[in-house]
Amino acid sequence: MKRVFVTGHKGYIGVHLVDLLKAQGHYVAGCDLNLFEGCEWEPCVSTDVEYLKDFRDLTIDELKGYDSIMHLAAISNDPMGDLDPEVTYGINREGTKALAEKARAAGIPQFLFSSSCSIYGKGDKLDIDESGTTAPLTAYASSKIAAEEHLKKISDASFKSVCLRNATAYGHSAMLRIDLVVNNLLACGLSRGDIRVMSDGSPWRPLIHCKDIARAFIAFLNYETNNPFIVVNVGSNSENYQVRDVVNAIQSKIPQANVVYTGEVGADPRNYRVNFDKLSQLLPDFQLEYNLEKGVNELHEKLRKYGFKLTDFDGDQFVRLRTLKKRLSKITG
Repeated sequence: MKRVFVTGHKGYIGVHLVDLLKAQGHYVAGCDLNLFEGCEWEPCVSTDVEYLKDFRDLTIDELKGYDSIMHLAAISNDPMGDLDPEVTYGINREGTKALAEKARAAGIPQFLFSSSCSIYGKGDKLDIDESGTTAPLTAYASSKIAAEEHLKKISDASFKSVCLRNATAYGHSAMLRIDLVVNNLLACGLSRGDIRVMSDGSPWRPLIHCKDIARAFIAFLNYETNNPFIVVNVGSNSENYQVRDVVNAIQSKIPQANVVYTGEVGADPRNYRVNFDKLSQLLPDFQLEYNLEKGVNELHEKLRKYGFKLTDFDGDQFVRLRTLKKRLSKITG
């Protein structure tokens, strides 16, 4: 058993992570501002101890005694970053840097950071590996790069960090989001009767089920290394898709839905296909549990049983930006 501290434990990925950690017998502490209270659509597993507050307010004493900190808490929405970039930088960049310093001072030996493949932005080549050029297009992506750089600076033999550059998340979670490309297209097709694609469908995206991201964190919890700082793309080479491939996978589940390419965003500048060989080298026994077909099938069945309808698609519960706008004061002071 290990003692693990999870920030953002009530989020889309965090609820999977807590569930898996508890199932393996670990002691879990969680810290979450609970911005999305009431957004869950299924029961969530509880942590052993819980701090319902901004992770930036955690003290060194509250962090003492843990074997690992898994830092997921963030403003994880590009439109939110556009709405108020300083909020995103304050939480994702400055907040992460301060938390890492506190964790180091508290004697936590491992810091696992939820970064993102979105830092590659408009990829200058296909199959980008960890040495590839970063080209952030959003405040969210820029904040992740800055946090990684700080972790690299302060990591050493007694404070090792791993930056998990996660592929684009999708799939079922007890804290479902439909503001993610796969989930959005599926929910749109099911509730509206058409699958609306805002680009021309050509951009590449690496995809990963949210539960597989949680599984990767747990795999690194038990990873032994002499390297004080690691960045690693988290996903699978076989799970790189063009948006039109996602549309086809969804239409196979909802054949009656029409596909509409609105083109309203023009040529989507976010276009990156990612290489995940390093993950296989570091964790040769780790395999994704989901591919796109399995993930879409599961979420489609969940949405259908729930009776997901147009009012759900247009409402606040499953769209983070709509909820954040209403609760912005909780994170701005």
